Amino acid sequence: MLAFSGGLDTSFCTVYLAEEKNYEVHTAIVNTGGFNDEELSRMEAHAIRLGAVSHKVLDVTENYYKNCIRFMLFGNALRNRNYPLSVSSERSFQAIAIAGYAKKRGFRKIAHGSTAAGNDQVRFDLTMQVISPEIEVITPIRDLKISREKEIEYLEKNGISMAAREVKYSVNKGIWGTSIGGKETLTSELELPDSAYPSGAPKTGTEVVEIEFFKGEPTGFNGKKMSPLEVIAELEKAGSAYAVGRDVHVGDTIIGIKGRVGFEAPAARLLIDAHLALEKHVLTRWQLHWKEQTGSWYGMFVHEAQFLEPVMRNLEAFLESTQERVTGKVTMRLRPYHHCVTGVSSAFDLMDADFAAYGEENRGWTAADVDGFTKLLANQQKIWHLKGRSR
Repeated sequence: MLAFSGGLDTSFCTVYLAEEKNYEVHTAIVNTGGFNDEELSRMEAHAIRLGAVSHKVLDVTENYYKNCIRFMLFGNALRNRNYPLSVSSERSFQAIAIAGYAKKRGFRKIAHGSTAAGNDQVRFDLTMQVISPEIEVITPIRDLKISREKEIEYLEKNGISMAAREVKYSVNKGIWGTSIGGKETLTSELELPDSAYPSGAPKTGTEVVEIEFFKGEPTGFNGKKMSPLEVIAELEKAGSAYAVGRDVHVGDTIIGIKGRVGFEAPAARLLIDAHLALEKHVLTRWQLHWKEQTGSWYGMFVHEAQFLEPVMRNLEAFLESTQERVTGKVTMRLRPYHHCVTGVSSAFDLMDADFAAYGEENRGWTAADVDGFTKLLANQQKIWHLKGRSR
């Protein structure tokens, strides 16, 4: 059972495992919302042309949203303050789906095309060990330490021609975002050009969009009720047109080296920023404080291949419990390469003029109340400073 993406590495694996190892190779691709039916059909035809005995499409988009994306949204999870963990989170769900399918079909070996240099090898290997420990995992690209050029030569020698020589960028697309790797991301100083991103250069002008939330989940776009996945798709289209959600993520890999990758995640960035803005209005200071801590831990565990760790279910229970009042509408303005929140409305808004107007007046306490409050609040600090003067 080969986890298949249709790219150079897994194309090489399909031929290599059949020709050099005499395996009967079956392929499966896991769709996390990044492929349409036409693209999936092309990949199936490609797998069969490479020599796969069978090919299976495993669609986990709904499951991926329900069991991961919505919790990352509840936690406003951003790796190193900018990356919404799109590919990081997909990989665990792809590995779970492949391992479960292989187990169901009775395969004795699972293969994947990860190299020895990145995070994905750990995510695939670890998840498969947990889900299907009785199935051996084999990793041809990692074991052979083979270069892209050698892979291309091997495929051409076996009568398979691919456009890999002309492809400048590797692109991984899912419903929560797209990652882009190329020569610019192999160094620290180069910028990815607009042409590297699937949506190209942004259009001009500005646009205001409205996102509706119910208990923390997106349920409407521009006044129309939708499912969360439909809202994500609409925001993907609206945001990518303005090149919103583009950035370069630099971080520490699981295996201890620095990595740099470009990404375009308009829906994720718009939703997280809108969701956080709504939470600032409806949650208390301590809910916001502990949510920030918990969301950071949740995102870190997702990144570090720990999605199946039992503590994740505990973190999810806490995050979901905070969303009871996260209901309302958020408006955002989009412009080239930029977005901002312009307004929030909610029945649970704690910024209520009936109670107080910040910086102007209050209706809940008197001047004498404030005088007593500040004396009590300052008491320990006063004692500490007075004790210091007496020495």
